[in-house]
Amino acid sequence: MENTPKTPRGQRIGLFVTCLVDTMRPSVGFAAVKLLEQAGYKVEVPPTQTCCGQPNYNSGDNASTVTVARSVIETFSGFDYVVSPSGSCAGMIKDHYVTLFDNDPEMKAKADNLAIRTFELTSFLIDVARFSGDFSVSASKITYHDSCSGLRELDVKQQPRELLSKHNEITLIEGVEAEACCGFGGTFCTKYPEISEQMVDRKVDDIISTGADMVLGGDLGCLMNIAGRLKRRNSNVKVRHVAELLAGQLDHPAIGEGSE
Repeated sequence: MENTPKTPRGQRIGLFVTCLVDTMRPSVGFAAVKLLEQAGYKVEVPPTQTCCGQPNYNSGDNASTVTVARSVIETFSGFDYVVSPSGSCAGMIKDHYVTLFDNDPEMKAKADNLAIRTFELTSFLIDVARFSGDFSVSASKITYHDSCSGLRELDVKQQPRELLSKHNEITLIEGVEAEACCGFGGTFCTKYPEISEQMVDRKVDDIISTGADMVLGGDLGCLMNIAGRLKRRNSNVKVRHVAELLAGQLDHPAIGEGSE
């Protein structure tokens, strides 16, 4: 990927939308498309894409995960890159698919090829596209939540901050617990609700203590969990996906506030 041209004319991106974005927050998908097109790429959303299979995988259902993975690999086989506005889903495709096909060399090679081409959105914009940041944002005092999958599986930490730092209108206030899990963890929050609640309360305490007006992140599951707790705590802190702010698409309610 080091030889990626600065002018990527003709290169095609397959956007892996994710289940949560598709069903709960389509604005994140539209924001991702806007940013990738501004970076010079042709973006397509394959209509046959499905879930990445992570819920099955985390529950130990490898047989169903393999079926889903085969479909995703086939669907995104013709793209130069696959980009997702989610560290969780990108991490599943990039880090875990190849482990599913130890007894199938042909599929293992295809999974490895897909992994090489798959990126989380902010990582792609900085590490591959070298995006100059040709977008406008409104003045905001924000803090950032690092999701577990994005941070620990994909090393996504500085990329969103670098994008945000390009704008004097944005003031980033780091929380002490920025890298701490929010307690969502897919099925974790339903299996262990009391532990999950303690974790998200600790996260929300940290967010409120920063004095920020808005908390951003790159994974919708985390953001929905945080938004729900902030709302129950009667906090005025807004919650948005980082792509929404960077794309200037703030004309709809923040996460957890009314209809999408």
